[in-house]
Amino acid sequence: MASSSSSSLSRSSWLYHVFLSFCGEDVRKGFLSHVLKELKSKRIIPFIDNEIKRGEPVGPLLVGAIRQSRVAVVLLSRNYASSSWCLDELVEIIKCREEYQQTVMTIFYEVDPSDVRKQTGDSGKAFDETCVGKTEEVRQVWMQALKDVAGIAGYHSSN
Repeated sequence: MASSSSSSLSRSSWLYHVFLSFCGEDVRKGFLSHVLKELKSKRIIPFIDNEIKRGEPVGPLLVGAIRQSRVAVVLLSRNYASSSWCLDELVEIIKCREEYQQTVMTIFYEVDPSDVRKQTGDSGKAFDETCVGKTEEVRQVWMQALKDVAGIAGYHSSN
């Protein structure tokens, strides 16, 4: 029975090649459009949140899309941690990485990986503001997910 959870995510259950996790405010109008153009030119099927129909509950749909994606690409930016949605997505992405060996790629967009890992600089300020009114448990889970993702060798937008 223990092996059923890891085997439940198989190649046949992938609906998307890539799940993109990003802060729209930072990347949607510029960088993201270039990423999507490149993915589509290579016939890579991404899930992005504009595919969500208005009126649908977002949380379960995003969790399902993450679990049904072969690869998760996390576009870490200055305001990524200002969104509890992004942070919740990130927790699920890290969970899928650990439980299902989902490939996770990071792109640091105009943000220093160290700031993300240590929650300092603009990223840290955004994180602190998002944590206002949250429990210490939620804060710790989000903090660990940020540390984990920032520890993955990734790409920097300046390169």
